[in-house]
Amino acid sequence: MRVYVTGATGFVGSHVARELRERGHEVNDERVDLLDPEQLERAMRGCDAVVHVAALYSYDATPEEHELVNVIGTRNVLEAAQAMGVPRVVHTSTAGTCGPVADRPATEADEPPAWELDVPYKRTKLEAERLALAAGAVVVNPTTPVGEGDRKPTPTGRMIAGVATGKIRGYIVTTGLNVVDVRDVARGHVLALERGEPGERYLLGGVNLPLQELFAAVADMAGRARPSIRVPYRVAVAAAAVRLANSEEVRLARLPMYFSSEKAENRLGYRSGPVGPALARAVREALGENGKGGA
Repeated sequence: MRVYVTGATGFVGSHVARELRERGHEVNDERVDLLDPEQLERAMRGCDAVVHVAALYSYDATPEEHELVNVIGTRNVLEAAQAMGVPRVVHTSTAGTCGPVADRPATEADEPPAWELDVPYKRTKLEAERLALAAGAVVVNPTTPVGEGDRKPTPTGRMIAGVATGKIRGYIVTTGLNVVDVRDVARGHVLALERGEPGERYLLGGVNLPLQELFAAVADMAGRARPSIRVPYRVAVAAAAVRLANSEEVRLARLPMYFSSEKAENRLGYRSGPVGPALARAVREALGENGKGGA
């Protein structure tokens, strides 16, 4: 199968492109402007499928920047695929469009709490996902991928680097993350391409960890003291109000961000391995780039 991959120079996209090649698919990973329909159509010419990974994952960018990349860019990709007669599209969304929900891991049947939609990243990814589902794409919803290659870095990569270098010394007590090896996420993309049902979404996750436990694991791998300052949610909100913390990240930390991949396991044959080796690779990369002298 000839597949065009958007965002193939990014963290998840680079792993997806490599996994597709290893599974025997022919990959075009040419970087084009998502706002240029002609470039997109040219890149898709002769393709059997498109995997749309490119997105703006940021808690600092403006709402307008998120809208351009995540919504208009996705619309352009879907329209170009239709114009070029590409029969199959896999759209990379985020687990955040499925939750979180209180007291249990969220599934594909759930939706995010209303207060989180004030965050431009989450709001625009949800809008993009709805466009993709309406167009008959297969949607995958990765949780929190970790591993090598997060060089930009993403907010997740910055978090791991912050703990590994000793810059992050506390954690918000209300939250946690579902953490998954980015290589497993890439394999999930290929399974979705090969087996996914159009108009369906599939959570691609790993293990649910309280933030304290995740930070402790990263610190241990880096040879650092574990972050020990317990930050109640109300204190984090107050810190964000005076710009001592990122207000968007704090808003998303009100609940544990836990998810279930049961649907992908049952319908796609998706399996996630232990997350420890992926965290170790991420920590090694963070220390290689930043050194061990962080304050």
